[in-house]
Amino acid sequence: MAVIHHTTMQPTKLELLTEWLPTRAWYTATDGGPRPAKAGGFRLDDPAGEVGIEFMAVTDGTEDGAVVHLVPMTYRGAPLEGAEHALIGTSEHGVLGTRWIYDGTHDPVLVAQLYALLAGRAEAQHQSVDDTPDPTVAATLAASAASADAADAAELVRATDGPDHTDIVVRTPGTPAGTGLTLRVRRVLRPGPDTTPAAGRVTAEWRLPDGTTARGSYTDVLSVEGAAG
Repeated sequence: MAVIHHTTMQPTKLELLTEWLPTRAWYTATDGGPRPAKAGGFRLDDPAGEVGIEFMAVTDGTEDGAVVHLVPMTYRGAPLEGAEHALIGTSEHGVLGTRWIYDGTHDPVLVAQLYALLAGRAEAQHQSVDDTPDPTVAATLAASAASADAADAAELVRATDGPDHTDIVVRTPGTPAGTGLTLRVRRVLRPGPDTTPAAGRVTAEWRLPDGTTARGSYTDVLSVEGAAG
């Protein structure tokens, strides 16, 4: 179980995102530059207890129709080897010391736990309360996309940014060569039911600037085949 420390971070996550968001291909620019505000999300537990995992929804601005971006993040006590390109920044945590904060779509621990959530082997946790499941998060995965062995973990193959999403190609033990599973992480959140064909989906809530709650897709499972590399 991850422990949430209610303490200071310097700089804060939102301050880091203010600088980082404009560097992303999927970021929707707004007048006046980034003004990210936390709008919802959830956490997942790292079974090893080493890596913090958070899916954070952030609104950009306070006006009606403000864009809501989804930023999955991991928090580590040491640099993740080979992931320099995915580093959002470092922050001094009031309890844990220096934390390296990464775009979680490039972190194998987050990817494995996202697949476990889809497969029903992990439970979404409240974003800011210890040891408290978040019942508003729903996850489904078709049998055709699920590993036959409940102990199998998804292996991150690659992550590629698109105009409003990041596609993560994963494979599980026993996956035939040249095939893989694509998890599409929505970077721009849109409320309402999604009719796009998918082999699985994570849906969750976020808050709009007017105080109302919206719900929509966070992640879609697009295919059970594709070049796994």
